[in-house]
Amino acid sequence: MLMGLWHQKPDEQDEFDQKASPYDDKQAHAETVVVDHESGIAVTHGGTRHDAIDMHRVGKQQQLKRNFRFLSILGFTCTLMSTWESIIASSTFGLIDGGLAGMIWIYIGTTVGFIAVVASMADMASMAPTSGGQYHWVSEFAPKKYQKFLSYTVGWLSALGWQSGTGSSSYLAGTMVQGLLVFCYPEYVPTRWQGTLFMIAMVLIATFFNTYGASQLPTLEGVILVLHIFGFFAILIPLWVLAPRNSATEVFTSFSNGGGWPNMGTAVIIGQIVPIFCFVGPDAATHMAEEIKDASIIVPRCMIWTAVLNATLGLIMLITYCFCITDLQGALNSPEGAIGYPYISVFYSATKSRGGTIAMTSILIALLLCCCISILATASRQTFAFARDNGLPFSPFFSKVSSAAGLEIPLNAVIGSLSVTVVLALVNIASTAAFNCIVSLLVSSLFTSYFISIGCILLKRIKGEPLPPSRWSLGSMAVPLNVFALLYIVFAFIMSFFPIYMAVTPLNMNWAVLIYSVVMIFAISIYFLYGRNIYEGPVVKVRESNM
Repeated sequence: MLMGLWHQKPDEQDEFDQKASPYDDKQAHAETVVVDHESGIAVTHGGTRHDAIDMHRVGKQQQLKRNFRFLSILGFTCTLMSTWESIIASSTFGLIDGGLAGMIWIYIGTTVGFIAVVASMADMASMAPTSGGQYHWVSEFAPKKYQKFLSYTVGWLSALGWQSGTGSSSYLAGTMVQGLLVFCYPEYVPTRWQGTLFMIAMVLIATFFNTYGASQLPTLEGVILVLHIFGFFAILIPLWVLAPRNSATEVFTSFSNGGGWPNMGTAVIIGQIVPIFCFVGPDAATHMAEEIKDASIIVPRCMIWTAVLNATLGLIMLITYCFCITDLQGALNSPEGAIGYPYISVFYSATKSRGGTIAMTSILIALLLCCCISILATASRQTFAFARDNGLPFSPFFSKVSSAAGLEIPLNAVIGSLSVTVVLALVNIASTAAFNCIVSLLVSSLFTSYFISIGCILLKRIKGEPLPPSRWSLGSMAVPLNVFALLYIVFAFIMSFFPIYMAVTPLNMNWAVLIYSVVMIFAISIYFLYGRNIYEGPVVKVRESNM
């Protein structure tokens, strides 16, 4: 079983000196500071001795309140990935390239590959639980000669990838509202500018919860986890009870090559972009690590449980959904399918009720809005962390933490992330194709950061070099899982650049490879022109503060 792949080290009993400390007199709220007996390190902002020791080792000052616990961060990451919701909402491409059976089998294969990736990153997250995530790990684990350059490049890719993720989630939730309007009012003709306004509305709501509602965000995420699970059954049960169903033979053996590829195998593999999109973002908990109590054990646990829980719910929902698609071409060619949401037609076919269809679709929209809230939080923390290490222009501005009203959040990074999403939304007015190309960075950029960070720690292991202590370890399975994860990333990364249709046109061409190349050239250029003179990488502070 998966849960046997790691070895958790027993927690030591936390012992503290309950006395005031002069440590950082400027800390918000004049909190009473706890000093750890053994290390002499101050424990602040609601953390544990492990949190304090981890932050001291990586050379960072604790600035954010540690409000998240296991269930709240599990809710955060589960809704951020939104696997079962996304597998329905983004099913169009998989139905075209792969069909019913193709979507199911490629989903299972993708799950296996992604769990290896998640486990590899969870291992690193326990060693260095900081908001920097991949760029910090690369700085600490890469060969000394390449640490600065690789870390800076990965930092830019991660920052841009998560910014595009905010745009992608708000676009999906916003345009699903248009899909519902098409269902309710057949005379309604959706336009790009209307979709842009819906998209901006979604990200503004997400911004509200990440600013004014920030103090209640952990509680909200716990509630959202309940909604994530109950919403699953609220859609699953009506489909099983009311919908006409295909035979098992049709569901598990019927493939489709609507993209016109030379053979069915190629079509199925290209259709994997759907499950990839549904699984992307397993590093989200890492970027919230400095707001999680006992992060070095909670973060890796949460990453694994998120992958297992979401993968299971996603597979059950996908199989159910495929059983209910009795007319594949009819769903794809329906008015709702024409704008990318054939599931609305499937819901109506199942329930024969407009009210039921509206209710089921509204559940999906609400949960994808919750996904947008989590992604915006992650994107802002990634921006904050990279700016804190002087990786961005105007770094002092974006790395500032606001203590207004006791929020203790990187407010400037949140507003910056909002601004980027609004700019992306405006691009959609001119061209949806151009917008889709930009948000495709979510997959390619994050995949690159995963590959480089896992590759660096694998190289360190092969060389037999010492690694930082951790409370969650892959043990003897580390090297095999790291190798498998790298092989899967390379395979999925290459295939994600293929278009849906073999007969490409300027409109259906997958321009992601062009956008990715431009971003890589930009990141490398800005390093040589600007970054190398001011960016040293987190490893410098790690060495200075290593105990």
